[in-house]
Amino acid sequence: MLAVDLGTGGPKVAVVTETGRIVAHATEPVALHLLDGGGAEQDPEEWWSAICRAAHRALADAGPVELIGVGCTAQWSGTVPVDAAGDALMRAIIWMDSRGNSAIRKVTGGPVNVLGYDPRKLMRWVRSTGGAPGLSGKDPVAHILFIKDAFPEVYARTTTFLEPVDYLNLRITGKVSASYDSIAAHWVTDNRNIDHVTYDTKLLEWTGLDRARLPDLVPPGSIVGEVTDRAATDLGIPAGLPVTTGSGDVHSAVFGSGAVGDFESHLYIGTSSWISGHVPFKKTAPTSNVASIPAALAGSYLIADEHETAGACLTFVRDNLRLAPSFEAMNEMVDRVAPGSGRVLFTPWLNGERSPVDDHTVRGGFQNLSLSTTRDQMVRAVFEGVAYNSKWLLDAVEEFAGRRLDSLAFVGGGANSDQWSQIHADVLGREIRQVADPVLANVRGAALLTLLALGRITLGDVPGMVEVKRTYQPDPATAAEYELLFGEFVTLYKQTKGIFKRLNRF
Repeated sequence: MLAVDLGTGGPKVAVVTETGRIVAHATEPVALHLLDGGGAEQDPEEWWSAICRAAHRALADAGPVELIGVGCTAQWSGTVPVDAAGDALMRAIIWMDSRGNSAIRKVTGGPVNVLGYDPRKLMRWVRSTGGAPGLSGKDPVAHILFIKDAFPEVYARTTTFLEPVDYLNLRITGKVSASYDSIAAHWVTDNRNIDHVTYDTKLLEWTGLDRARLPDLVPPGSIVGEVTDRAATDLGIPAGLPVTTGSGDVHSAVFGSGAVGDFESHLYIGTSSWISGHVPFKKTAPTSNVASIPAALAGSYLIADEHETAGACLTFVRDNLRLAPSFEAMNEMVDRVAPGSGRVLFTPWLNGERSPVDDHTVRGGFQNLSLSTTRDQMVRAVFEGVAYNSKWLLDAVEEFAGRRLDSLAFVGGGANSDQWSQIHADVLGREIRQVADPVLANVRGAALLTLLALGRITLGDVPGMVEVKRTYQPDPATAAEYELLFGEFVTLYKQTKGIFKRLNRF
């Protein structure tokens, strides 16, 4: 099958066999437009042209194949306004964009506020959806309200607001839809009956979202349409192939990690990061911004949380600070420094944070630098700072799950680093299973979800179709140092969050 993963850095397109083996794959970059006031946008037309170029390259490398279907996954929690012809009316507002924060706070608040929410509204959100809109303004509900206020002419012309993955399915099939899982971050659906998710009339009323401008819902694991003649020409594939329900990147990473059972979990580090997995219940933890929402697996829920920047911190170190010329060089620098980095601390909140604190004004940086601090120590501090953030999130996720998560599958580009794998094992105090070809986890997940929807495999087949390259165990010799530094890491947030709020509130 042909599998598509639209990440923030650009799409990956792969040709995947029925056994889950990736025969060939190709990637293409796309531009990220960062704007004043917290804006983050990408061009949907650039997405599509990049996907088409990558598809042609992957198919050429694969040689003669018989395709049986197409499946997509994409960066989640973004917004594409399209007109009646299915054309995007502006650049997509993606998951990093916080310009809707003031609009969403007006919606969530009331005469009495608890943690920024009217308690009456919060109870309804938690009961119906399992969560609530984040106050940072980075969810699609806030994106839509921002477009309505800032771009009224675009809003007036919009027929449907779509998640990125649902926009891709529209481009491929010509049909408009969203799945129970892709729509979840709009926070306007009743998810209590996981087999029949519907829009919640009261939540639509409170948010001001127009039901007529939202897509109809379909269950995960279904066929949403067929490849149109136009899409077939663009992609270089036969028309008429079945196209399966798409999913957000968090949802597909579960399958790409092989950890698909209830309470099995994975750690993802790409541009952003998260710790997630399937659970058999719907609930929320408002104080840590962790919730369980509909999964890409029919009948299941998924732990939802996110760190805004993880792998993006290494890109920042390479491109902005120029502490190292490449990721490979960073790995070598890490090896030259003892655990703890000379007690230099790096806080990775370069674009605010979502979990376990929802704070779009906090920012990152180095702490405890001295004249004797070396470049190697600073680079290792970045690796460790992201891991401290992962531990902070793991504590919240384990409390949410009600159990210890003894082992995590590690996927995403960050899992290519043996050094980062060991650092995470040491800082988290957990076994880390480094999945083979981890950067392809999402595109592999899209393929496995497609195979499942087409009835070619069962859920029980999935773990055996994902190879684990190496397993890392915590080194007890590092435990005391990392425990001390982690405590100070959390203290840094608590003692500086007010400063950042004053500096960045506008």
